[in-house]
Amino acid sequence: MAATRGVPPAQVALAWLLSRPGVTAPIVGATKPGHIEDALAAGQIDLTEDEVRLLEEHYVPHPVLGHG
Repeated sequence: MAATRGVPPAQVALAWLLSRPGVTAPIVGATKPGHIEDALAAGQIDLTEDEVRLLEEHYVPHPVLGHG
């Protein structure tokens, strides 16, 4: 998907994270200037419903541990 869009995979991953309604303040670590550039660029990527579905296709949610 990243190659098709011509962007680094990190940008697609961050764009997906930003598209999640429950995520209000993603924590993004940066050890190189390119990490900041990817984070900023991800905000400009609008994933389609099909792209989100493809990204989430094999995801299996895990329970939150330590709460309850």
